[in-house]
Parts: sequence; structure tokens; C-alpha cells
Amino acid sequence: MTTDHSNSIAIVTGGCSGLGYATACVLREAGYRLAIFDLNEDAGQQRVEEFGAEFCQFFKVDVTNDTSVENAVAELAKGKLDIRLCVNCAGVAPAKRTLDREGEAMPLANFKSVIDINLVGTFNVARVAASAMAKNEPIGEANERGLIVNTASVAGYEGQIGQTAYAASKGGIIGLCLPMARDLAPLSIRVNTIAPGVMGTPMLLAMPDKVQDALVHNVQFPKRLGLPEEFGKLVLHMAGNAYLNGETVRLDGALRMPPK
Repeated sequence: MTTDHSNSIAIVTGGCSGLGYATACVLREAGYRLAIFDLNEDAGQQRVEEFGAEFCQFFKVDVTNDTSVENAVAELAKGKLDIRLCVNCAGVAPAKRTLDREGEAMPLANFKSVIDINLVGTFNVARVAASAMAKNEPIGEANERGLIVNTASVAGYEGQIGQTAYAASKGGIIGLCLPMARDLAPLSIRVNTIAPGVMGTPMLLAMPDKVQDALVHNVQFPKRLGLPEEFGKLVLHMAGNAYLNGETVRLDGALRMPPK
């Protein structure tokens, strides 16, 4: 897409914290106007103050609810700017084994909740954002209308013990990428996915050093946690590389996860 993003809106789900917030920072620096979709209203208002109300809007959005997403995108579409980028970072990562130590099965509601937030929520926002993008005028040398970037995980390939629900949700996002890209190709909308490894989000950095060291052990190079801004920079690269479509990119320092 064009390098002038001043008239472009980037939707970032889960944009108040973690990878979503880091991505929002990178995109704002690159000139995008931001629409942050999150449930945390207090943090949302802090982000608006940080980025400036003229450059950032916050919407309290439940990504699993069709009406919540549709209303937020419809409100955005009333403005004069186009929705050109959608980055889906909202998600949860609870750990729970199929059977616990007493042999009791994981409650089905736990599994369904993770699938609903991570996989269904991603598709829900992507489908509504794509509908808005389809109305955009094509821009740039490739005559693009927009880009959707979804967030998977290396767990979608090598889920660890206790990650049945999480790995299934992220594997679903990986599987979603190519067919969605094919669905939207006639409309000049691209779809890509990022599968991050162990990233140095505030939540992970709050863990004891020995836990962090154990996570880094299987990273090949660089021998460290991933930087959240590296995720944001990959999103920005995808936005500028029109031939990158239907692809899931691992961002993991050549990490392959062990069973635990």
C-alpha cells in the first residue's frame, strides 16, 4: 500500500496492551490513524490520551459479539478516512490439561471459550473489516483496498502440554489465512498471519527470571525473548509488501516448542 498513511485507519484489536499496544505504537509512528478495539475502557482512554484524540479512537468491543464489532466498524465508516488495515491481536492463553491430575476432564466450556475469543473473534472482526475495506478506492501500485493481519502462535504448530484449547484456536487461525486470502483476492484485499514465539510482553516479563530463561532456552538466535515492537514492525512490513499474501510468518528466532 501507499507509504502515506495519514488518511488510513488501522484497527487494532487488543490494542490496549501487549502485542496489540506495541503494534499500535509502530503504526501511529508510521502515520496511521488508530482505532483500538478492546474491553478495557480505562486503558483505552489512556491510549487515546497518549496518541492524541485526533489520531486515535477507542471502542469498547467484544470481539466474540457480531453486533459489537459491526457497530464499531459502522461508526468508523461514517468518517472521511478509510479502514485500510486490521490487526487482530485480541486473545487469551489459559493453560488447562485435557484431564487433570485426578483424571477429571476439562470442562467443555473452557475449551469453547478459548476457541470463541481467539478463533471466532478473529474471524468476526476480519469479516466486518473486510466488508468496509471492499468499499475503499484502490490505492498504490498494486491497487490494494486493504490488509488483514491475524495473530496465531507457534503453539498452532507445536502446542505444549496444557495448550489443547489455545493450540487448536491458533491452528485454526493458521488454517484460516489462505482461504480467506483467496476469498478476498478479487476485492484486492490481502490476508496474512503472524505466528509469534515467546515475546517479551509485560505479562511475560513479570514472570521470575528462571521462567523466562526456560522459555528462551529453545530459541536458536537471537537468544532472547522477542520484542513486541518486532511484531509491530512485521505488521508494517506486511502493509508495504503487496506480494506477501495468504502467508503465515513465524516470528520466533527459529524456536521449536518442546512438549513442556
